[in-house]
Amino acid sequence: MQAAVQAAEKTVVQDLDHIVINTLTRIGAAADLFRALGFILTPLGRHSLGSLNHLMVCEGAYLELVGVPETGKQRADVLHSARGLNGLVLRSNDAEATHAQMAAAGLDPSDPVSFSRPVDIDGTETEARFRTVRLPETQFQAGRVYFCEHLTPDLIWRPDWLTHPNGFAGFERIVVSSTDPATDAARYAALCGSQAAANDGGLRVPLGGIDIDIVAGSAPAFATLGLRFASLDTLRDAAMSHPDAVWSDDGPACGTLNVPSLDLTLTCRGMG
Repeated sequence: MQAAVQAAEKTVVQDLDHIVINTLTRIGAAADLFRALGFILTPLGRHSLGSLNHLMVCEGAYLELVGVPETGKQRADVLHSARGLNGLVLRSNDAEATHAQMAAAGLDPSDPVSFSRPVDIDGTETEARFRTVRLPETQFQAGRVYFCEHLTPDLIWRPDWLTHPNGFAGFERIVVSSTDPATDAARYAALCGSQAAANDGGLRVPLGGIDIDIVAGSAPAFATLGLRFASLDTLRDAAMSHPDAVWSDDGPACGTLNVPSLDLTLTCRGMG
């Protein structure tokens, strides 16, 4: 009991940690596509839970391609989740404290889970380690929502992975399609420790590093993801020449990138 009280009293960091794109068993093809679009990807990671990943890292957060191997151990929550935008992950600086806070908010969190993956740094193999606290899909039906505590953050945010040829610089917003926007906005506000406010016909919940926009839709889903780039020139040129990318200009420094094979829609804004 004393430990639970102490955990609940700790200050919990509630910022964006990463956004997940589920590739199912096609992570190799997805990685080739994102490299062709000008992203720097980390080497293929193999989680102890039975999943694969590549990261596209920026200051403070990252975009993750996740998948499962075609044979062998397969991580169930990835294998049985929708392809495309599939995960909203918040930062935790203490998984136990996060669990206590989410329980106090009535969000029914799972117990913290520990896992790892090998990382090769300059020819030396070490281990990236994490702890996660997941929220149930009955509360967040659009996709997987959870917290991640990084026990080895220096193995993720490395200078050689932070600079992308296409100028990828961060996140703007994720749009959540909802059949009950008011209820979902209240849950996301409790998740983020913030307040929902009206925004462009929907509701916006601010989170450090990204805005969560909840809009009325026919089914729960993470609908679109907004990214920021230093300039759109490189991304636009690469997308227009790639067979699995559909680019449309939305303005002088705005565009939409669709990837049909991943059921993925990205809105992109240049800051230059």
